[in-house]
Amino acid sequence: MRIATFLLSLGLATAASAETIRFTTEDYPPYNFREGGEYKGVGYEQTIELMKSVKADYTIEMMPWARALSLAENEPMHCVFTTAHIAERDKRFKWVEPLAIDRNVMIANKASGIKPRTIEEARQYTVGTQRNDYTQDLLERNGFPKIDLATDLKLTFKKLMSGRIDLMPISDRYFEALRAEGNAIEALFVLSEQKFAIACNIDFPDALLAQMQAGLDRLIADGTQKTIFKKYNMPTGE
Repeated sequence: MRIATFLLSLGLATAASAETIRFTTEDYPPYNFREGGEYKGVGYEQTIELMKSVKADYTIEMMPWARALSLAENEPMHCVFTTAHIAERDKRFKWVEPLAIDRNVMIANKASGIKPRTIEEARQYTVGTQRNDYTQDLLERNGFPKIDLATDLKLTFKKLMSGRIDLMPISDRYFEALRAEGNAIEALFVLSEQKFAIACNIDFPDALLAQMQAGLDRLIADGTQKTIFKKYNMPTGE
């Protein structure tokens, strides 16, 4: 495997492959992230494994989430992971799932003293997230009037810890990772539960999509998915 400016070109197919699948993703641990010049994560490793049974060349590139999602929605042969399969996105993509099932929690900086326990109580505060993330849809759908949008979740988290925003919705897994790093944060209530998936362009070839789904089904059936979950300290449902 060769890494060049964080673009992974992974030729795992025969010369007969007609087109290359272009995967995009974001820096969002523990699902996808960079460490020591390498890509890692629960979504990333499952994508690599399931593609071993797909007859196509592919690349994986990490970029800001809004661009990653836009490419998959607008460009043929593009797919994006790890993507929350929510109602607003359902008809916009073709899906390979589940890479994981996760909850989204509303968090606060412990030092702020802010402690809403319901959506209704939280609406009075300024809530931050990254632009075009599924949490933006969640906040808008639940009637939050003061939404602060940033280019990525790391910037949003910096705003939370500096007091520039009051609350932030994130994956339960990401919350645990941030807390393990020593950040003084707390989860106040569950905002949603969702399935994470690979989302492909609506014109993506059905035959390739079926091969990808079969590859993921195999990972689930033979225990590989659970092994990957354990590697990143994620619950396995056992």
